[in-house]
Amino acid sequence: MLSYSYNIKGETNVMEKKSNHFSGQLGFVLAAAGSAVGVGNLWRFPYLAAKDGGGLFLIIYLILVLTFGFALLTSDIAIGRHTQKSAIGAYTQMRPRWKFLGILTFLVPVLIMTYYAVIGGWITKYAVVYITGQAQAAAADDYFTAFITSSTSPVIFALLFMGVTAFIVYNGVEKGIEKVSKWMMPVLLVLVVVIAVYSLTISHTDASGQLRTGLQGFLYYLTPDLEGLTVQRFLQILLDAMSQLFFSLSVSMGIMITYGSYVKPEVNLNKAINQIEIFDTGVAFLAGAMIIPAVYVFSGTEGMGAGPSLMFISLPKVFSAMGKAGTFVGILFFVTAIFATLSSCISVLESITANCMEIFHTSRKKTVLVLSVIYLAASAVIALGYSIFYVEVKLPNGSVGQLLDIMDYISNSVMMPFIALLSTILIGWVVTPDYVISEMERSGDKFRRKKLYRVMIRFVAPVYDVYSVFTIYRDFILNCKARLRKAFCKMCLTILESLYCAKNIQPAIVVWRLDVFIICNCLDTEALLVSHCQRCSASSISSINIKRKLMRSRMLDTQMALSP
Repeated sequence: MLSYSYNIKGETNVMEKKSNHFSGQLGFVLAAAGSAVGVGNLWRFPYLAAKDGGGLFLIIYLILVLTFGFALLTSDIAIGRHTQKSAIGAYTQMRPRWKFLGILTFLVPVLIMTYYAVIGGWITKYAVVYITGQAQAAAADDYFTAFITSSTSPVIFALLFMGVTAFIVYNGVEKGIEKVSKWMMPVLLVLVVVIAVYSLTISHTDASGQLRTGLQGFLYYLTPDLEGLTVQRFLQILLDAMSQLFFSLSVSMGIMITYGSYVKPEVNLNKAINQIEIFDTGVAFLAGAMIIPAVYVFSGTEGMGAGPSLMFISLPKVFSAMGKAGTFVGILFFVTAIFATLSSCISVLESITANCMEIFHTSRKKTVLVLSVIYLAASAVIALGYSIFYVEVKLPNGSVGQLLDIMDYISNSVMMPFIALLSTILIGWVVTPDYVISEMERSGDKFRRKKLYRVMIRFVAPVYDVYSVFTIYRDFILNCKARLRKAFCKMCLTILESLYCAKNIQPAIVVWRLDVFIICNCLDTEALLVSHCQRCSASSISSINIKRKLMRSRMLDTQMALSP
């Protein structure tokens, strides 16, 4: 009886899995492009382009999209269609010992989902503000801070956004995700084009009498800035472009593997991937064309350094400076941002849903309902991370983050580059590129970039990934090392103080029975201790117990005699 129930359950799950398919190539491309085109394209890409030399960043990013990004995107989609499974099941089927990579990949959207609806709620709030005619209020210096520190409004909008996302995923692939993407993505593209064209037509004369035009801002955006270019700066621009690539193409987080599992065998993956690349890169370029000229006109080059605050602080000021037209432009912009964020949020939740359906053998509707409860609660907690649950945590990159920043840093800066490195090793050297190439040539389709793919996935992509991982983790390692040294110095000084208090020992050579600690006869004892302590390492210190006065330390190579 139990066996019968299990079989029925398994068959039901398989049937549902088979029914989860995109109707065709167009539906898949628009859904995948919707996942790729997120809020990062609207504010992060323009900010990085302005910061990293304009046209220079664009050239580097385009090269990476056509090489590095192409290799990762192709791998994810081909693996998904070949295995017909999401991340965990796909990697397990490829190589059972590599199941851990599938689990790591699965954890990325799990973490991202905790805060993505919160950002979507912020954008929705601003859209409502502009639609209700409160544009001037949104331009105030403290408006955004007052909003996110509230204990009610951010939660309400986050829950609303999360609810809409869950409803779409609840309705399935074809009737939910694909149906919404087919009308939302074309509208998003039209809105971006309209705002970009308008940005090129505006002009403004500042208080000093200087006239700035949108075309000047556009040229600033396109012109490569090579002044003061060094190897270090070039490598930093390369790293920024690579990090943006992860944001833009939704690679190394299991989303494209999941979407690939919904692609029918007759779909030409070569054409589909080309279309996704064009759509994503085009929207990112247009985002820069609509934001950078507008910011340049009203804020000059100084306004380009707004960074993450661009969308919620700087742009409302720009819209306010436009006068009556600014309200209309603001509405278009934030509606566009809602579509971009919603499409990405849908893909993140769908990836989690698909993995959970495979793991727990549950139906889509039941899985989405359970996940909705979990992430409604998580979204509320993250939304309150700037008020009730406010914390300050110093991140390895030197910044101070709250709950949202912590989740974002772990998922995007720590996990995704590491996952990309492991996936290139798996595909390039364990299962070999033929695994992906055979899927790309399924049904007689010609894989025109086959040679490029082989070279990229085996040799070039791993080098990119190693550099990315090393650079990102370097700050973390150096930060930990500095903290250890600082901690050791404090402990050494504490022991010295305890010695003075307990035995009134003057600066001299001190030897303990179990462990050796050397203090030289020196007037500046504290400085000497710090210098000595910096030679210590984690492995050279096994334990410190102030009461027993035990410390393990490396002896200084000096001409000092030890007394018993």
